[in-house]
Amino acid sequence: MNTIFENKTILLFDGYCNLCHSSVQFVLKHEKKSEIYFTSLQSPIGIEILTHYKINPAKTDSLVFIENNKAFIKSSAALRVSKYLKGLYPACFALIVIPPFIRNVVYDFIAKNRYKWYGKMESCLIPDEKLVKRFL
Repeated sequence: MNTIFENKTILLFDGYCNLCHSSVQFVLKHEKKSEIYFTSLQSPIGIEILTHYKINPAKTDSLVFIENNKAFIKSSAALRVSKYLKGLYPACFALIVIPPFIRNVVYDFIAKNRYKWYGKMESCLIPDEKLVKRFL
């Protein structure tokens, strides 16, 4: 395993998606501790992580969350991220008891329409100087 991402908690996101960009900003603002690292699905390290976890980069436009060296996708990824946030957001993790095939219907509907509803960036998110160490 590449030591750049070994034993790290990582959120991979669509670097061109405005909704995903806003979600990353939300996580950065509401995290309990600064323990999640970020990278876009399209970045070289993002593709390396996806390949390592046997997730086809060409077929993945979803959130991917790496926790304890395991990969989670779609609604499972989003719900696992909630555990790292302040306030009542960790209570959202209780929704994990709903079977993924049900949860992912809602997730897939939003993902399918995200560019239409929220728009698409011309280039990937570039973090500011304070946050650059949180991006792989």
